[in-house]
Amino acid sequence: MSQQKPKRKGSQIHKPPRGFKKKFLWLGPGVVWLAAGAGGAGELLFPPRVGSLYGYLFLWALILAVTFKWVINREIGRYAVNSGGSLIDGFTSLPGPRNWAIWLIIIPQLVVSVAAIAGLASAAATAVILFLPGSLLFWSGVILGSVALFLLLGKYALLEDVATVLAIILAMVGITAALWVFPDPADLVEGLLPRLPSDVDYQEIVPWLSFIMAGAAGMLWYSYWLPAKGYGAAGQFKKTGILRKQEQYTEEDVSRLRGWVNEMTIDNTLGVLGGTLIVTAFLILGAEVLRPEGVVPEERRVAEVLGKLLGNTWGRWGFWFMVIGVLVGFYNTTLTNTDGWSRLLGNGTHILLKSFGFKESAWLNAQGLRKIFILFVAGGAFGLFAWVGRPVILLQIAGIIEAFQIPLLGFLALYMNHALMPKGLRPTMTMTAVAIVSSLFYLFFACFFVLSKLGVVGNGGAQIDSYAS
Repeated sequence: MSQQKPKRKGSQIHKPPRGFKKKFLWLGPGVVWLAAGAGGAGELLFPPRVGSLYGYLFLWALILAVTFKWVINREIGRYAVNSGGSLIDGFTSLPGPRNWAIWLIIIPQLVVSVAAIAGLASAAATAVILFLPGSLLFWSGVILGSVALFLLLGKYALLEDVATVLAIILAMVGITAALWVFPDPADLVEGLLPRLPSDVDYQEIVPWLSFIMAGAAGMLWYSYWLPAKGYGAAGQFKKTGILRKQEQYTEEDVSRLRGWVNEMTIDNTLGVLGGTLIVTAFLILGAEVLRPEGVVPEERRVAEVLGKLLGNTWGRWGFWFMVIGVLVGFYNTTLTNTDGWSRLLGNGTHILLKSFGFKESAWLNAQGLRKIFILFVAGGAFGLFAWVGRPVILLQIAGIIEAFQIPLLGFLALYMNHALMPKGLRPTMTMTAVAIVSSLFYLFFACFFVLSKLGVVGNGGAQIDSYAS
């Protein structure tokens, strides 16, 4: 496909929304980002675990994590808005060995996708076995099979919408319950003091920080959802399939795209604020409800223990509402995340195959590869859970890998925004410095975890059961 000579005056970028009503109507990707994880590990599983194990000891890390994730996600969104393509599409423009960044993302994500989906589906199954007979493995298989079927047939839109609404209702109920049992403010203030105690198992902390709101994969999905909504240069990339070069942006392009970046910033901010409220609420419930009893949501008892979050506050109906919420939340997250990973892995593999000269066919195209990866993720997740049989461990493994991928995405997005964008669309020096610090934050925790397990720092992590007791 040949590239047409760009116009030097005017703009083919549609105008950004102006006025409250129009700006409100363009919001969406951040809400999707929030809803996709509202009932997932980062909000529903790990916060109560951390709260039960360590109280508010890592509240400071939570505040920094959501702030820095806002920064990194904004840089990813900046590139998507200004280029019209996803971050994966942009990796093809990086200097060095061909598509090296795609390899660094796709290979670990093959492991992350299978481990995370295995953990999410089996966590949902821990709720089913409280209602119906059958083993955890059987119901995990039923959940994974139904998810794959819905996605392959393309009949999941209504189910996803209903499940998303119910997950958001669960989040709102969780926030209300947290206000009901709200702790002494002095405890929260004490939790804002940064500390890295040696008697902590960072296998609990690192996955939690990684999965808060979204892991590395979820942040990549945000760069898909923005163009899909029509932000910025999305229309131009969709028409040509070619990312713009610096010299092809007119002054009017830059002006309009800056308006779209502002809209994206509002969208990203609302998603992060909503996610912060949910995570904090379930951290409080874990600290105030589970910690006094010395229990944590673990393995086949995930739903049973999470039921106590509302059951101990509002009685029997609260317990069963929470159990249903666990089922809906984890099922919805399994559905949306399987869809997201199949698109990410399919897109990345499609780019790699094209670079090796493979010609497109009925299966070797983005849609065909997506279907292949739906089966790969769902089937691989079932096999992995059959082997390991521990939902929480599987999610922890996925979260630790994500901890190394998040800073990689942050540094790559920052580089691309500086190297591939015209001056008027680049981040300021202040935002650049904050983005570097944000990426280093996640890199620090990932490396600290490895060093703690090697015994270089701390004592390798305290045993969970002894700490909880």
